[in-house]
Amino acid sequence: MSMSSQHSPKTENVAAVLKVFSVLEALVEERSAGLADLAHTAMTSKSTAHRLLQTMADLGYVAQDPDTEKYHLTLKLFSLGAKSLRGQEDVLRVADRVMGGLSRATGEAINLGVMDGHDQRVTYIHKYDSTYSLAMQSKLGYRNPLHSTSLGKALLAFRADDEVNDRLARMQFVKLAPRTITDAATLHTELMQVRATGIAEEIEESEAGVRCMATPVLDHMGTSAAAISVAFPLFRFDEAKKPEIAAQLRAAGLEASRALGYSGAAIGTASPVGAG
Repeated sequence: MSMSSQHSPKTENVAAVLKVFSVLEALVEERSAGLADLAHTAMTSKSTAHRLLQTMADLGYVAQDPDTEKYHLTLKLFSLGAKSLRGQEDVLRVADRVMGGLSRATGEAINLGVMDGHDQRVTYIHKYDSTYSLAMQSKLGYRNPLHSTSLGKALLAFRADDEVNDRLARMQFVKLAPRTITDAATLHTELMQVRATGIAEEIEESEAGVRCMATPVLDHMGTSAAAISVAFPLFRFDEAKKPEIAAQLRAAGLEASRALGYSGAAIGTASPVGAG
């Protein structure tokens, strides 16, 4: 047997997995789609896409509308995602109360994010929508790069130096907005400021016209388990109120952190995580 033929089953299996997840991601984005569009997205033939979809339907993850013949995801995938958050139950519980208080105090959108264990991204797992008609909207499950978000900066600043340096080395620093940080040295300097103050900022770094402030939620080791942010449209941010908002954020983060077992007097220079 040749070397290429020995590896072909593995290669085919990897290709099949990639196609399945391409279909899943397309259905998440489009909500429903026809066979031809899904085959195009997965870069495969209609017959192969049909077999994949039929298997996914047999497993209960996909269903087909009998009238339009379009495919859509069932709630089984949502159930799977919800179960994957079991490890975050304590974080969600302690954060929800303080997020509600921040929502009432500011009227702005409040977000809770956790760091992806593999990619250099933050995932949004809980939110309070703004009370204003013109407001920032986030989506649960949405994943944003660490380097361009206040949530990501707050999370990363309160990790061990080795992890910070490793993640910085693996970042691509894609420019997403007018003021996105695009180099490791600048971000590292800002992360050290976040450690000192307990507050991370983002000003048109992820999206034009958006400004955010965040603080970490620390566990008993002083390591970030999550981060909480307040998101403002730039036109509604009052610079004079920044110290007050920062104080509210710090207090909320400290309350949630203490509920997780953090015993520090404050979030910032009192954190046991060392400077880089």
